Amino acid sequence: MHLKISHSTEYHYDEPVQYALQRLRLTPITGVGQTVLGWQTLVDGAAIEVSYDDHFGNRVHLVSVDGDREAIRITASGEVHTEDRAGVFGPHQSYVPLWLYARETPLTKAGKLIRDLAKSAEGDTDLARMHALMAMIHEAVEYKAGETHAETAAEDALEAGKGVCQDHAHILISAARSLDMPARYISGYLMMEGQKEQTASHAWAEVHLPGLGWVGFDAANKICPDDRYVRIATGLCYRDAAPISGLIHGEANEMLKVSVTVEQQTQGQRQTQSQ
Repeated sequence: MHLKISHSTEYHYDEPVQYALQRLRLTPITGVGQTVLGWQTLVDGAAIEVSYDDHFGNRVHLVSVDGDREAIRITASGEVHTEDRAGVFGPHQSYVPLWLYARETPLTKAGKLIRDLAKSAEGDTDLARMHALMAMIHEAVEYKAGETHAETAAEDALEAGKGVCQDHAHILISAARSLDMPARYISGYLMMEGQKEQTASHAWAEVHLPGLGWVGFDAANKICPDDRYVRIATGLCYRDAAPISGLIHGEANEMLKVSVTVEQQTQGQRQTQSQ
């Protein structure tokens, strides 16, 4: 599938900001299941100081503001060709050892609710158990924005029974690790059927299974990622793969506006654009 993506983030401050530093993880990389055909990240109101690949293999831009600014606009856009691999990413290949993905983080620490949920997942194989677990999380946690935040822990989201894709991913990661299965967090984009405009980027989990390697599970939608998904960054939890994170110096109040569009490009549209 040929996907066209545009992700715009605008920060407005009620008084000038003298200094800010932000870390951007907004660049997809050509790899298993996806080929980046073209991508650019533009920043208005700040400067890209350095770009590098972190230890998880994520492409990172460090952006700084030095001087009075009342607004910053970050736009990431491009086109990616994707392949449907039924969620199977494959063997582990990374600077980070596989055993590290069994480590808990503050956002994925398993409490009694998650441990009990994980133990109740039934299946003849590890793959079947993960499918059962994905379905159980989907039923247990209603997708509802505004009920959780970026620092909500998996156990708290499960107890509340409400959350967003980040929470579904954290719960599945936490449950898988409690079963001694390495798991990781994936941030990216998802093309929704009949819905070009979206409220935010997307997130899902991957679990490392014997014989298959990394396999993706999107508990928010109860499906393994297919060719509608584009992966951007990965890590132990949201903190390692957040699209934008950072700090500002001062006491200005921040207002945030995000716009995301993901759409399929047909052969006719691509030919028209190339002319």
